[in-house]
Amino acid sequence: MKKSTSALLGIAPAASFFIACSAFAQAPYPNKPIHMVVPFQAGGATDVLARVLGQAMSSQMGQPVVIDNKAGAAGIIGTDAVAKAAPDGYTITLGLSNSLLTNQFLYNKLPYDSQKDLVMVYRIAMAPLVLVVNPAVPAKNAQELVKYIQANKGKVAYGSYGTGAYPHLAGSHMSQTLKADMSHVAYKGEAPMVQDLIGGQIQMAFASALQVKPHVQAGKLRAIGTSGEKRMTTLPQVPTLNEQGLTDEAYRVTGWLAIAAPSGTPKPIVDRLALEVRNALKQAAVRDRVTGMGFEVLDNGTPEAFLAAYRQELPIWYRLIKASGVKLD
Repeated sequence: MKKSTSALLGIAPAASFFIACSAFAQAPYPNKPIHMVVPFQAGGATDVLARVLGQAMSSQMGQPVVIDNKAGAAGIIGTDAVAKAAPDGYTITLGLSNSLLTNQFLYNKLPYDSQKDLVMVYRIAMAPLVLVVNPAVPAKNAQELVKYIQANKGKVAYGSYGTGAYPHLAGSHMSQTLKADMSHVAYKGEAPMVQDLIGGQIQMAFASALQVKPHVQAGKLRAIGTSGEKRMTTLPQVPTLNEQGLTDEAYRVTGWLAIAAPSGTPKPIVDRLALEVRNALKQAAVRDRVTGMGFEVLDNGTPEAFLAAYRQELPIWYRLIKASGVKLD
């Protein structure tokens, strides 16, 4: 009898442990705060979007969505932290196309593999840019700008907010295709670039609607056209460059903002996250805030649709970066 009792006493803790583990494994997701890593500084457009989206998702999911800014190295530091996090759905990133896609072509070495170490969850919005010029440039549309650039070979300077960013790649493509020998001026941010454009230190630049719309309305800058396939909701009167005859893929492609998670995150959790993002973006207040920042909200997305678009765009960005000759350490 003693032996049987002892055996039963030995089994009881093991059984309790098994039951506890099973209950934990089956606990509904999410049952604790979700950390959304923004690989850029607080206060920027990506950070603002993350906070708006995170608040809406938190209300829907019943758990806090904590915004964690891990800025540095063009988004590499924060993205790497997510790539190496536990694949349990509690650490995700809201990144840009540069941190999730183009950096793999720009940098000689990355601490993570974008395609192997991350799973693409949901593409939130497209981020088209506005090609703007200083009012001293006598061009009111794309074709007039092309003629002006060709007539002033070697005299036109365009700005960007970072080597390898879309404004640099698009400007480089324009200079090469027009054989214009334009000068590239890289700034440590979009705000100083716009100020120099207003001041006439540079003649043109691709910039966000958030930064340049007030200056366009005030007559301090002139909008020539926008990148992407569709006109921007916040600047509907400005035609796309594609509409104006600049049909190269360099002008049709745009950056974007998206959610990604560590590779290995269970499919049901990935699908749940995508659903919550989609539902948040259906809220009028959220949509208005996003479009007000110059972004174009994407409807009815899925992880599968995002991955398909990602793979389709890969060779376009690769060609643009290769043609620019940019390689970063």
